[in-house]
Amino acid sequence: MDCNRIWKGARLATFAQAGHAIVEHGLIAERGGRILYAGAAQDAPLLDAQEIVDCDGRWITPGLIDCHTHLVHAGNRAREFELRLEGASYEDIARAGGGILSTMQATRIASEDELVSQALPRLDALIAEGVTTVEIKSGYGLTFDTEIRMLRAAARLSNERRVKVATTFLGAHALPPEFAGNADAYIAQICDHWLPQIADLRLADSVDAFCEGIGFSREQTRNVLEAAKRHGLAVKLHAEQLSNLGGAELAADFGALSADHLEFLDDAGVAAMKRSGTVATLLPGAFYFTRETRKPPVAALRAAGVPIAIATDCNPGTSPLTSLLLAMNMGATLFRLTVEECLAGVTRNAARALGRLDEIGTLETGKRCDLAIWNIESPAELVYRMGINPLHVRVWSDQ
Repeated sequence: MDCNRIWKGARLATFAQAGHAIVEHGLIAERGGRILYAGAAQDAPLLDAQEIVDCDGRWITPGLIDCHTHLVHAGNRAREFELRLEGASYEDIARAGGGILSTMQATRIASEDELVSQALPRLDALIAEGVTTVEIKSGYGLTFDTEIRMLRAAARLSNERRVKVATTFLGAHALPPEFAGNADAYIAQICDHWLPQIADLRLADSVDAFCEGIGFSREQTRNVLEAAKRHGLAVKLHAEQLSNLGGAELAADFGALSADHLEFLDDAGVAAMKRSGTVATLLPGAFYFTRETRKPPVAALRAAGVPIAIATDCNPGTSPLTSLLLAMNMGATLFRLTVEECLAGVTRNAARALGRLDEIGTLETGKRCDLAIWNIESPAELVYRMGINPLHVRVWSDQ
């Protein structure tokens, strides 16, 4: 059987089923950017490869997936970090004109080239740790033209670097000053005018909203999700981060790919997510950075069998984090996730949270040959260490 490349002498963590799905003496064969074979070397078919790579006992995992980021934006919010250290809350800062609106002002005046240029160092940090797919949201423009500019900049990043980008339209992130006191009108503008054009231009893979007291109500969020579905777009939701508005249940009603944050998730929300198959994307960087004390109900999610993903939530205000490895460590340390849950959270379940499990997230025949090869003795090291990057090489397929 002809193939392009073979990686031999490897230990595999395939994530093709529950747990690591470990193969101690493994081999991966690739043809046309797809995995032709991944499994025990002794069970491999007869292969004829153009290139053979000896991994010398290194571990191979699927390429890592950061399934929730706000990577494209202008400026930073270091001053707000100082204010929080002095006692100001996230809500205090937002209501005083800071927070998302502060980044909005910087992003509105940035050109597309400037947005790309500022995002590249953040993207490079993720790539350096084995990330092969990243989700990027809009949501800092809050005008149609700026939101479009953000989505175009996000898409351009996949041309600037060897990485796959999933784009998410998050126009319902905050209420822009032009609509102060009239959130319903802003939501109507998104649903009736912006979303149809974004769908026609194919600039977004999915649609998100911030269902929260300082964001948008449950009914306003419902309108956004209904409009997204009308235009054939998948949905995701920022839910239950600061309070419980029933966002997770609402997301589940629409078959959302994921509900994210979830610190205030209740039993009804867990049950709804279980029924719909909605992924719980946990964002320990934001939990840590905002010094939140209420943790997501991990035990309830685990007991219900709700898939758990982990992401950096890279953003300028509440999680300026560009390390998915550190996000895993935080997930284990702060939320008491197991090593297996953390690793599945940035591979198999992260792919599920993007609706791309048929393409990425596991080492299986037919999937994209996106690999991370590690200088480690066991997969637990990827969760255990802080500040050390054990990546040997990242393999990304453009097929």
